[in-house]
Amino acid sequence: MLSAMFWLVFTVAVYLASKMLYARFPKTYLTPLLVSPIVVIAVIEISGVSFKSYDKGAHWLSEMIEPATIALAVTLHKHLDVLKKNAAAILAGVGGGTFAAIVTSVGMARMMRLSPEVMDSLVPRSATTPIAVTVSGMIGGLPTITAVATLVTGLLGMIAGPLVVKWCRIRHPVARGILFGTSAHSAGISKALEYGAVTGSVAGIAMLFTALITLCLAPWLMVWFN
Repeated sequence: MLSAMFWLVFTVAVYLASKMLYARFPKTYLTPLLVSPIVVIAVIEISGVSFKSYDKGAHWLSEMIEPATIALAVTLHKHLDVLKKNAAAILAGVGGGTFAAIVTSVGMARMMRLSPEVMDSLVPRSATTPIAVTVSGMIGGLPTITAVATLVTGLLGMIAGPLVVKWCRIRHPVARGILFGTSAHSAGISKALEYGAVTGSVAGIAMLFTALITLCLAPWLMVWFN
């Protein structure tokens, strides 16, 4: 029990410390979602502790993913007028982005000659983790690979997103929100909130729509692709 509590407190402490570091030095490579896993994994490897032992305490953080996702409804409600006004643009952007994510996942998997099982695991990578893992199991993928692919997708989207915003001169908060929410799910929302509350709200609804569209579209498309 003490060991489990230690790893839980340690993980939270690492995240808070990395968040303070990022607040002082706001560099993309110092974002907490990138620094925290690296530090935690390094300490686990050095100490020789098994993941099973670590997860006895840290799994409580994983259990908070779904409640945290639902809590986004508070932010969405605050900017409901903006969401209603731009509903068509949001649906079109998210729909196109989700379809592109699925098709490119299949295309890359075939180019690298990955097995059908691995390809199915990569398809829902742009959805938020709980939905992505569920879809992966529905279409014959490996949930573990899907979870890792989803994490990597979020981190890459969070890192590359600001560059896309800068190079393409995307200034509208709704457009920025669609970009981050569709391409980087919860990690994207974290980055989107740095651009403002409206951008964060749109990113939240974009993430939810991406998850819903992936859930409905991926099983049907994979039957066709296979």
